[in-house]
Amino acid sequence: MNKRIYQYALYAAMATATVACSTQKELALPERISVPVVSGNSSDTISLQNFTQVFNDPHLRSLIDTALRNNYDLLSAAQRVATAQANLMMAKNAWLPSLNLSLSAGVDKYADYTLNGVGNFDTNLSPNISKDQRIPGPTPEYFAGLRSSWEIDLWGKLKSQRQATYARFLGSEQGRRLLTTQIVAGVTGLYYELTAMDNELAIIQRNIKLQEAAVATVHIQKAGGRATELAVQQFTAQLLSTQALEYGVKQEIASLENQLNALLGRLPQPVERSVVKDTQALPDAIKRGIPASLLLQRPDVQRAELELAATKADVKAARAAFLPGLTITPYAGFNAFKAGLLFQSPASIAWGAVGNLTAPIFNKKQIKAQYNISTANAWTAFYEYQQAIVNGYQEVASALNKVENQQEAYALKSKEVLVLQQAVSTANVLFTTGYANYLEVITAQKNVLEAELALVTTRRNVYQGMVSLYRALGGN
Repeated sequence: MNKRIYQYALYAAMATATVACSTQKELALPERISVPVVSGNSSDTISLQNFTQVFNDPHLRSLIDTALRNNYDLLSAAQRVATAQANLMMAKNAWLPSLNLSLSAGVDKYADYTLNGVGNFDTNLSPNISKDQRIPGPTPEYFAGLRSSWEIDLWGKLKSQRQATYARFLGSEQGRRLLTTQIVAGVTGLYYELTAMDNELAIIQRNIKLQEAAVATVHIQKAGGRATELAVQQFTAQLLSTQALEYGVKQEIASLENQLNALLGRLPQPVERSVVKDTQALPDAIKRGIPASLLLQRPDVQRAELELAATKADVKAARAAFLPGLTITPYAGFNAFKAGLLFQSPASIAWGAVGNLTAPIFNKKQIKAQYNISTANAWTAFYEYQQAIVNGYQEVASALNKVENQQEAYALKSKEVLVLQQAVSTANVLFTTGYANYLEVITAQKNVLEAELALVTTRRNVYQGMVSLYRALGGN
């Protein structure tokens, strides 16, 4: 009998050794893509301090604070972080043994030709047992005590799972940070859209007054025989076109206010904002250097890197699944086949422990499939991480170019507006004195209106470029 037990133990050891030798190779990924950085000292590169001028408006700061408190997407992201934190708590405690209070009751009817059936019958005939020790049939089973189960982390499977969960928890924090940056950029972008539309409305209303004065003048000149009905009609048509443009801008302002209120998590209402004049200074020019340290701190890059770390840990856990697992299941408590005898001490006290060393044999294909899935996920995460770096670099570079080019365009547009404003004054004087016709006045007024609106658009593009750059750098 002992020889047979030794043979079984030898077969089990050989099977375990065979399984242990069939683990998969470790995952090997290429190096991270390198980020080109303009050489120079730290003063030649971007920092988030460059955005102080953009975000110092008190009304804007108030709107940003409201969005960070009330935005529903951000509140949902906070709950996703809480979920990840709960998963992390479970993973951290997975290596600890479970301990459960167990109260159980059952009954068995053993057949006459079974070990239990024959053994119970024979025991009841023994003169060595007392009345309370006679086994009833059917046989009840009562237990009250503690049961435990403890998986020993021999190969680091639980540790790898814990590392993966921790990385995903940190990734959820980066996801919330990314969403926060997007919300701040969204609020700021809409705010400067609104201030730009306010400027456009003011320009249109100012031009309406000038065109109303021109219509009144041409009516007087027609009455004096110095202008024709055609001139009156042309000036009047221009005025009507500009008045219609005013209502289009008002509609755009209402739409932008509604979008901003939705981002703030509130119903439509007036949005308080400052009056931004075209004469106010633009944000300082941004240096062209892109520091790798700042680029790699983008929340999307950080989240991709953490997901890569999590998938690497998943692969380690999948590799460990090929190896034997050891589980210990102890118990201790009161055990009896009669309810009245259950809590008699020490006669009803029972305890025991079982150790299970299990190794996969017939389900290796399923484990191999899970390993292949984990490996594919790791490669996917690696490629997504590489793409996040590429996307981040091109977004920062594009935003830098936009800010630089729009600042140059704004300087030229400002000069154009001054020239055209002088041209309107000149045209009005020449028309009054008879040295210019009404078409020249209309053209001058049309040109200055278009130039002033284009100047507002260029200024808005500068601020939108700054906002895009803030978003591209990952915010604060």
